[in-house]
Amino acid sequence: MEVMLRKTSFIDYPGEISSVIFFTGCNLRCPWCHNRELVIGGDEKGAVLLNQALAHIKKRRSVLGGVVLSGGEPTLYEELPHIIASIKDIGLPVKLDTNGMNPTALENLLQEAPPDYIALDLKCAPERYGELFKTSAAAACAGQTEIALKQSATLVRDSGIAHEFRTLALPNVDETDIEALAPLVDQAPWVFRAFKTGNCLDPLWDTFADSKVEDVEKLVKRAKELGKNAIGGNLGGEGN
Repeated sequence: MEVMLRKTSFIDYPGEISSVIFFTGCNLRCPWCHNRELVIGGDEKGAVLLNQALAHIKKRRSVLGGVVLSGGEPTLYEELPHIIASIKDIGLPVKLDTNGMNPTALENLLQEAPPDYIALDLKCAPERYGELFKTSAAAACAGQTEIALKQSATLVRDSGIAHEFRTLALPNVDETDIEALAPLVDQAPWVFRAFKTGNCLDPLWDTFADSKVEDVEKLVKRAKELGKNAIGGNLGGEGN
């Protein structure tokens, strides 16, 4: 299996210096996603074998505080429990980034090889998730994806594992989306980050303006009004 490896990150695992393993393939097609090569595949320059990535991580375990599994969407891989176990055998904690669209795999993972930290992306109001699919046929299943997102959020909340929720301050996300997402969120951090253009999956999104500080603050304010532990994150933007 080939993956992408970010050898050092200071922002992906809260409070830790980490390495990030990126998996190719995704079950969503978010038009703003910066990880175009990971989502559609076929042009993974710099890809390495998973075993090579793990060997590099093992070599640097004395300076790392954790490993992040991101994508793409890691839960699409049946090998994920084994990968998490292999990293824990090295002696490092594991953070999982997920979009929540695969609750069955997430539930199995929590039973077989639970990560030490989970970040669940909340992209827009659950009923709008049909906008995040490649085909109209897939979009027609938006009701099922709304259920999947809610199931994943419940699994994360009830897991007893440290976690956070993440939302981008996108041009088409406003306070009504936050109100619709709020029931999925407990008192774990709900991190809001700025949207930044560049290499978006849909080139049209590269013509939009980057988020401003006040765009993030507006969503944070509404989430706090709803009783959530909302914070503004790195204004450099995120890809997912």
